[in-house]
Order: sequence, then C-alpha cells, then structure tokens
Amino acid sequence: MTTAQPLNIVLVEPEIPPNTGSIARLCGATDTVLHLVHPLGFSTDDKHLKRAGLDYWQHVQIVHWDSFDQFLQAQNELDLFFFTTKTRTAYTRALFRPGAFLIFGKETKGLPADILKLYHERCYTLPMPNTNIRSLNLAMTAGIVLYEAIRQNSGESVK
Repeated sequence: MTTAQPLNIVLVEPEIPPNTGSIARLCGATDTVLHLVHPLGFSTDDKHLKRAGLDYWQHVQIVHWDSFDQFLQAQNELDLFFFTTKTRTAYTRALFRPGAFLIFGKETKGLPADILKLYHERCYTLPMPNTNIRSLNLAMTAGIVLYEAIRQNSGESVK
C-alpha cells in the first residue's frame, strides 16, 4: 500500500526494544516512515530490537530526531495526531490525511503532560471498556491506529 505521501509513526523516547522492533516491521510492511525521537531507552544494536524486526530492517525508512521539540518544530500541526490514555476522544474520530504523523509516547509514561495540554484537540485514544486494564501494548496500539489511517486514505480495505 503506497500513498502519495507516506504515513508516519513517531515513537517518543521508546523504552522497550521488542515494541520498537515490531513497529519497525509494521512500518516496513506498510511503507510507513518510522520516526524515533531520542533519547531511546536502548541501543539500536539491541538483539531484542533486531529480533523483533527480523530481517526486514532494510525495508524500513527510519528518521532519527535529537529531541521531541526538534521534531515538533519541523512539522505542520495539522498533520500531528497524539495518542494517549488521558483523553476520551476515540481514534476513529480522527480524520487522517496522507502524510499524517501518528505520535506515541514512551511505554511507562506516555507523552509529556505539557504536550497533551498544548495539543489537546489533536489527542486520541483507543477505547477500553474494561477499566481494570490500564493500557494496550504500544505495538498493538500503533498497528490498530495505522491501519485505520491506511483505511481512511485508501478508500478500501488493505489487502
């Protein structure tokens, strides 16, 4: 699936190598650009990271950013979509356009509170009726949201 402008997944200071590896594999499979915002909680040489991505790394376009501020300053605000458990607006309410940036925070803390406040109208969540569950796995969440964005931009189901 290729659009005129590729979709983008942004991981802000990811901490768990297998999550990042799985998301990298997802990005490779969907021609989505992966943005990694430093500092990372692991080395990109980590064996768990490489194992999760299997032998697909050569198919993944990865962009590294020194800081979240540097990333934000380089983007058009209308292309930014932030995902958090700290809102009630479902991800299905977002209108993703080609080139959208799907932004996810670190596994243990999520996105910074000041960013969520600043961009509150651009924050979305995956509804979870069972309140005993705090959150979904980052890679699972990224996959669900990415495929919704692909669906919206393709006008049909992904094959």
